[in-house]
Amino acid sequence: MHEAWLETLDPEACLVRLRTEQVGRLAVFSDGFPVVLPVNYRLAEVDGLTWVVLRTRPGNVIDQASIKVAFEIDGIDEIHHRGWSVLVRGTLQRVDPDAADFRVRFDSVPWLTADRDVWLIIEPFSITGRMLHPAEPSWPFSIAAYL
Repeated sequence: MHEAWLETLDPEACLVRLRTEQVGRLAVFSDGFPVVLPVNYRLAEVDGLTWVVLRTRPGNVIDQASIKVAFEIDGIDEIHHRGWSVLVRGTLQRVDPDAADFRVRFDSVPWLTADRDVWLIIEPFSITGRMLHPAEPSWPFSIAAYL
């Protein structure tokens, strides 16, 4: 039986996942402690630049966050013990949604739309990912082998 193993995802595989998902988790510092919050997002790719775009309410934890942030998306298959994750580390910056048609082209379409008037981007300095491959099941004794 082969053991479970981790595969490092190449940059393009990370971007493919970032392009297809809509919800991730943003990690920021608030009052000196880390906070992780779910957010809707959209990946913006223009002229060789890549940004994670999100909207939030004025004055909330995300709006008041420091410039250094992390953002994560993942997919988990608990039945088969496999999954993947992509981690974006970068700087959080405000943008003018009316500049260069940004509002039209890159709206993250938050599920909660009321008062989401602060537009932010994460400008990545690092995008990494990994995929967990499960151990090969022992066929007669693994319920996963029948799913």
